[in-house]
Order: sequence, then C-alpha cells, then structure tokens
Amino acid sequence: MIDYKKFLYEQKKKQKEIKAKTAKVIVKEIRLGPNIDEHDFNFKLKHAINFLQDGAKVKVDVFFKGRSIVYKEKGEIILLRFAQELIDYGKVEQLPKLEGKRMIMIISPKK
Repeated sequence: MIDYKKFLYEQKKKQKEIKAKTAKVIVKEIRLGPNIDEHDFNFKLKHAINFLQDGAKVKVDVFFKGRSIVYKEKGEIILLRFAQELIDYGKVEQLPKLEGKRMIMIISPKK
C-alpha cells in the first residue's frame, strides 16, 4: 500500500519539472505590404535578423488591402526574397501560403 497524497504530490512535482524543461517558443510577427519600398523592406529585414538571432521564430505576412489582392504573385515574390535574404540566419519552416487576405510564411532560427 502507498500513501495516496504522497503519490499525487510526486506526480505534480514530476509534471512541474517536465514543464520547466520545455523550451518556450516565441513567435514574432512582421507585416509587409505588396508594394513595399526598398528602404522599408531592409528595415523589416534587420528586425527579422535580430529576432532570429535571439532565438525566436518569425512569422512574415503580406497583407492585401482592398483590390491589392490582385497582386498575389507580387506578395509571394516579396516573401521569397525575404526568405532568401534570411538564409544565413534561419530556415523556412512554412512556405508562403495564402489565408484570406494574408499571405503567411514562417521562418525558424538556425541552431
């Protein structure tokens, strides 16, 4: 026979240890437009590099307002160029995917 309260206490203690050891995944988001300028692109790129160096995942999305949804391929080109610039700092976890009015891509840091 065992002490039931002691058993519950030990189980809670084990669960706490497991929870403490798991790594917290931080996801930072960067929004771009389909007609982004070169300077703005580079500014967002520097932020993404800092996030990846800190160990956070970066979720990059292109938001299409109004009729700009016509330029889907423009948005995809921007995201692929963004991924190409970040090739030294992270790898693409999810390729560009259109979800409603947003095209989303996720980049995870290199170990």
